[in-house]
Amino acid sequence: MNSVMGVLLALIAASFALPLPAVAQKYPDKPVRVVIVFPPGGSNDVVGRIVFQKVADVMGQQFIIDNRGGAAGQIGSEIVAKSPADGYTAMVQSTTHVANAHLYKKLNYDPLKDFIGVTTLARQVGMLVVHPSLPVKTGRDFVALAKKRPGEIVYGSAGNGSFVHLSMALMAEMAGLKMIHVPYKGGGPAGTALVGGETQAMLATIGSLTPHLQSKRVRPLGVSSDKRTTQFPDVPAIAEFVPGYEFTAWVGCFVPAGTPKAIVDALNAGIGKALADPGVASKLSAQTLDPMLMTPEQFAARIKSDYDKYAKVVKVSGARVD
Repeated sequence: MNSVMGVLLALIAASFALPLPAVAQKYPDKPVRVVIVFPPGGSNDVVGRIVFQKVADVMGQQFIIDNRGGAAGQIGSEIVAKSPADGYTAMVQSTTHVANAHLYKKLNYDPLKDFIGVTTLARQVGMLVVHPSLPVKTGRDFVALAKKRPGEIVYGSAGNGSFVHLSMALMAEMAGLKMIHVPYKGGGPAGTALVGGETQAMLATIGSLTPHLQSKRVRPLGVSSDKRTTQFPDVPAIAEFVPGYEFTAWVGCFVPAGTPKAIVDALNAGIGKALADPGVASKLSAQTLDPMLMTPEQFAARIKSDYDKYAKVVKVSGARVD
């Protein structure tokens, strides 16, 4: 592990050396349900399973994964919003959580008021990939082909308003492309559709694409960070062929509003110790997911900032759902 990652993990570990209040020392004394609001196979699922498997070891209790996908995360989010605020129901969500507020006229919950953000878990970087049958070898080829064939290239996403949807919609807007969007119920199904030839392109998180990249069933063209990644140094940043483009996101942990602060802090501490584990960091890094820890207060500020940011991105992309 490189020195930068080593320093990061040391800082994370040091942040949780202080004792917790007595009320939190008994938490958790029964299994905790972790609702992942997308189906198995996507990046939220990948992150949730890696992190909470270690959290269970750290906190000495079961953290049971419950995938509740559908409606771009709304189904699982509503379940958590209406769950008891006792720390025994947690949610794994992404920036889709704040995007949905701008995509739908009405949600059955308030993304800002009905949840407490415990911490971010990982930073997500996307990758533009295509089916091997598409006659392009580079990102510049892709842009040129899409301009030559407006309205012909079909791209899939993890659902309306998902990171996968907005990242491609923003790229298309910036590059002046017209493509057909097909939403699926999560990153896993969207990846399967691409591999099967139902769609021709996708700009998905690298974590969800890893199996397809390893099997060479998709062709990588660019990453969504502003610079190339260390894991895929030969894959250019999309900004190299769409100037100014950058779109990264986070996966985070939430609990229902009203959850006692001592419980929130205890869960934050448990997650912090898990993220500081070299094995967890290595598993996340292998899928170009960077460990990302925040205090609840820092995460609250980030959520509000991204809420405002996504209002602009949704408007630019024209990605309204209803």
